[in-house]
Amino acid sequence: IIHKTKPYFSVQFHPEHSAGPEDLELLFDAFLAAVRPRKVLILGSGGLSIGQAGEFDYSGSQAIKAMKEEKIQTVLINPNIATVQTSKGLADKCYFLPLTAEYVEQVITAERPNGVLLTFGGQTALNCGVELERNGVFAKYNVRVLGTPIQSIIETEDRKLFAERVHEIGEQVAPSEAVNSVEEALKAAERLGYPVMARAAFSLGGLGSGFANNESELKTLAHQALAYSNQLIIDKSLKGWKEVEYEVVRDAYDNCITVCNMENLDPLGIHTGESIVVAPSQTLSNREYNMLRTTAIKIIRHFGVIGECNIQYALNPSSEQYYIIEVNARLSRSSALASKATGYPLAYVAAKLALGIQLPSIRNSVTGVTTACFEPSLDYCVVKIPRWDLAKFVRVSKNIGSSMKSVGEVMAIGRNFEEALQKALRMVDGNVNGFDPYLQPVDNAELNAPTDKRPFVLAAALKAHYCVTELHRLTKIDPWFLNKMKHIIDFYGILEAAGNKLSAEQLMEAKRLGFADKQIASAIKSTELAVRKQRQELKIVPYVKQIDTVAGEWPASTNYLYLTYNACDHDIDFPGGFTIVVGSGVYRIGSSVEFDWCAVGCLRELRNLSKSTIMINYNPETVSTDYDMCDRLYFEEISFEIVMDIYELEHSDGIILSMGGQLPNNIAMDLHRQQAKVLGTSPESIDSAENRFKFSRMLDRKGILQPRWKELTNLQGAIEFCEEVGYPCLVRPSYVLSGAAMNVAYSNQDLEAYLNAASLVSKEHPVVISKFLTEAKEIDVDAVASDGEILCMAVSEHVENAGVHSGDATLVTPPQDLNAETLDNIKRIVTEVAGLLDVTGPFNMQLIAKNNELKVIECNVRVSRSFPFVSKTLDHDFVATATRAIIGLPVEPVEILHGVGKVGVKVPQFSFSRLAGADVQLGVEMASTGEVACFGDNRYEAYLKAMMSTGFQIPKKAILLSIGSFKHKMELLSSIRDLAKM
Repeated sequence: IIHKTKPYFSVQFHPEHSAGPEDLELLFDAFLAAVRPRKVLILGSGGLSIGQAGEFDYSGSQAIKAMKEEKIQTVLINPNIATVQTSKGLADKCYFLPLTAEYVEQVITAERPNGVLLTFGGQTALNCGVELERNGVFAKYNVRVLGTPIQSIIETEDRKLFAERVHEIGEQVAPSEAVNSVEEALKAAERLGYPVMARAAFSLGGLGSGFANNESELKTLAHQALAYSNQLIIDKSLKGWKEVEYEVVRDAYDNCITVCNMENLDPLGIHTGESIVVAPSQTLSNREYNMLRTTAIKIIRHFGVIGECNIQYALNPSSEQYYIIEVNARLSRSSALASKATGYPLAYVAAKLALGIQLPSIRNSVTGVTTACFEPSLDYCVVKIPRWDLAKFVRVSKNIGSSMKSVGEVMAIGRNFEEALQKALRMVDGNVNGFDPYLQPVDNAELNAPTDKRPFVLAAALKAHYCVTELHRLTKIDPWFLNKMKHIIDFYGILEAAGNKLSAEQLMEAKRLGFADKQIASAIKSTELAVRKQRQELKIVPYVKQIDTVAGEWPASTNYLYLTYNACDHDIDFPGGFTIVVGSGVYRIGSSVEFDWCAVGCLRELRNLSKSTIMINYNPETVSTDYDMCDRLYFEEISFEIVMDIYELEHSDGIILSMGGQLPNNIAMDLHRQQAKVLGTSPESIDSAENRFKFSRMLDRKGILQPRWKELTNLQGAIEFCEEVGYPCLVRPSYVLSGAAMNVAYSNQDLEAYLNAASLVSKEHPVVISKFLTEAKEIDVDAVASDGEILCMAVSEHVENAGVHSGDATLVTPPQDLNAETLDNIKRIVTEVAGLLDVTGPFNMQLIAKNNELKVIECNVRVSRSFPFVSKTLDHDFVATATRAIIGLPVEPVEILHGVGKVGVKVPQFSFSRLAGADVQLGVEMASTGEVACFGDNRYEAYLKAMMSTGFQIPKKAILLSIGSFKHKMELLSSIRDLAKM
C-alpha cells in the first residue's frame, strides 16, 4: 500500500527462515531514498528591478543544475522571459506566472511537489514563501521547505526578533528600535539621539531608507517608508565605520565554513549594493578578521541556517568594537559576487545542502579535486564597482546613500589593488580610461556626500595635491586605499613628464598598475595603436592566470582566467582552435539579462556542435560567467585592447560579436582593421546599419520608405529642415543603445538644447534628424539570416503608439492586429534589407505603420532584447539557428510567424519607486530595468497576468477617474459602459 501524497508505504515482512521476499536490500535502499523529495518547486525572482537583478538568474539556474544531478524533478515559477533559467532544457517544467501567493498555490495544487526552495529568488520569492507558510498552504499540501527553515528566515528579516536572537548569544546589533507610526518614530529618535537612519522592514536594496539629522527630516522619511511597509526601523547612525561582509555556508550536520570575506571601500552609510567592494578584505588585521569570522560562524549556527548566508558588520576603525548590521539567510547580490570572486559555486552548494547532503561529500565542481568543505584562498585581488544610469532620469538626485539606485555591477581581477581598480573603472563605462584625474572638478562637498562620480573627484583631488589625511577626514575611506590611489595619480605625473620618450621600465610599470594602452596614449599624447605597437616590440604582453581556489598550492586546473602584467608565466597552454564569444558586459538600462540569455544560448549551441568556446565577460551576475558554460572563461574587459590580446594569445578561429548587444558591436571595426576574424555579418555591414546616415542613404537608393531625414552638421541647417517638414522631429546619434541622447524636439529651443547634448555622445559620428510620426503603430521584427537570406523571422506589435522606446513598450506576438497584406509587406522589406546588408546571423528591425504605409526606423545587426521572448513564445530557438548560420552550417528556412497557438505579451518592469523625483512619463530614451512575459489563449489574458507579474495590483470596484485627451476619452466610452454594467 502506498500513500498518495505522503512518503509512506507498507512492507510485508516475514520473520520465518524462508518464506517472504528475498530482495530485501533493494527494498530498504528504495525506502530510505523515498524520504528525499521527488519533485521540487523553485521560486524565481520575477522582472529585473533596481536592487534585484541578474544575480538571481545565476543562483536559480545553479539550483536547477544541482537538483538535476540528484535526479530530482524541478518545477520553476518565474515570469521573467529573458532569463536563462526559464529556457528549455533546464527545469523540467516552467510556469510564466506572477509570483503571488494565489498563483503559486495553483501551481502547487496542479504539480504536488514534495519540497520548495525559497532562497534562490531574492526578496520576492522569500516574501511570497513567508506568506504561503502563514496561510498554511505548505502544510495543507504537505510541501517541505528545503534548506533554511521559515522560522529562521522570519527571525533574520524581522528586526525586533533579530535583535533579540542576537542578544541571546551575547552579540551586539546596532542600537535601533522598530516602530509602526510617525509619532513613535520621533520618540525613538530622541531616545537614540540624532543623526539616525530610518528604513522599512522586509525590503530589498534599502527601499524607503535614508538618514535624518533632525525631526523634520525624519518626518518626511517616515511617511515615505510607511507607504511600503507597516514596520519602520530607526537605527543609530554609524556613518564612517567600516563595513565588512562574510559569506558563510553550513550543512544540516553543523559543518561550517566561511567562503569569502569582503570589505567595502566606502564606509557605512552607503548601501553595499552602491559601494565599491574589495575581496578579500585589505585593511583588517589578522585579529579583526578572525574575530569577525568566529562571530559569523556562531551566528549562522544559532539561527540554524542550512545553506548559504551573508552577514554584514559595522567595525569601528579606531577600536575593535563591532555591531552586526544584518543577516541575509538567502542568496544575495554579494553571494553571486563571492562565487565569481573565489571560484566556489555557492548557489550550487547551497542547493545540495538543502537536500540534507553533507558538505565534505560535495565536490567543488570548479576544481574537481577539492571538496566543498574547504575555504578558498585567493592569490589575487577583486574589485566590484556598481553601475548607475542616473543620467537617464532627469531630476533624480545624483547622491548615493542607504537606498539602492545602481542597475548593475562589474568585477575586475588583478594581482594588486591598483590594477583591479583601474580595470573595474573602465568596465563600468567604456568611455573612461581608468582612474582619470581630468574627468571631474575637485569638490569638497562631493567628497563628503558622495555621488556616483566620486572616484573621479578623488582622482582630481589627489592631482590637486590634497594629502591623504585630508581626504580621509572628508571621505572616511581607509588611508590604505587612498595611498594606493595616490600611487596611480603619481604615476600619471611620471608618464606625462616622460612624453614620447617613454622607457621600457616605465611602460612595464604602467601596465602593472593597470593602465590601459589608450590611457597611456592620452597621458603621453600618442595613439592607442602606437602604444600597442611599442608594447609588442618590447615583448610586454599580459600573462594568463587562473582562479583555482587554492592559490596555486595544489595542482588544480580551472577554466576561470584573467589577464595580468604582474606575473612571469602563463598558467595554461594555448592549443588554438577556440571560438570566442563576447558577452554583454555590465547590466545597464537597455542592456540586461536578455543579452546574457543570447550569449549562453550561443555557447550551448557551439558546444552541441562540439566546438571549443571562450567567453569574455566581466559581469558577476550572469550565467555566461559560470564556470561550466564554456571551455575557457576570461573575466576581462570588453575593449579592443583586451579582446585583441586574447585573440592573439589563443590563436582563435574567430570572434562572435553579435550575441552581446551593443557593446561588442562598438569594437567590431577596430578588430576588423587589425585583421581579426569576425564571424557572422561583416563589420562593414554592421557599420552600414549602425551609422544612421549610411543606412538611410542605402534605403533611399532601394526605394524603401522611411521618415524624412537629414544629416546634420550645423544648427542653422537643422532649424531650416525642421521648419520645412514641421515639428515634432527626432534627433538621434549613431551607435547608441537604449536611445541615449535621443530626443523629440517640439520647437527651435528644444532643438538647440538637444543638439548640445547629442554632440557629447559622439564627435566623429554625425547626427541624423528625422520627422517624428505621431499616433503611428510600431512593429518589431526579429530575424535570422544567412548570407542575406531569411532563415526565420518573428513579428511583434507594440501596444503603445510609436514614440515610446521599444525597450519600454508592451509587445505582443504573434501579431493580432496586422492583416495578411501588411505582413507580406513586412516580409518583403525585411528580406530586402537583409540582402542589402548581407546579414549572416541575428538582426532586428523596427518599422512604423501609418495609413497603410510601412516605414523603416532602424536596423540592428545583433540580437535584440526581444529575442528570448520570441524564441520562447514561438517555440523556436532563434539563437541556435543564428549560431549555426554564423559558423557556416547549412540551415533550412522555417515559417514560424503565426506561432503555435499561444499568445505572448511582454511587459516592462520599471523601478521608479527607487528613484525619488524621476519623471514617470515614457519617451524615446529607455527607462525600464527589466521585463516579464506571460502567455494565454488570447492577448487579454496574457496581458493581465503579465501586468500582475510586474507588481501591479488590480483595483477593486470603485470610482473611475478618466484623465487624458478628449480623443482618448471618446475611444474609452464603450469600455466604460461595459464597466458600469458590472
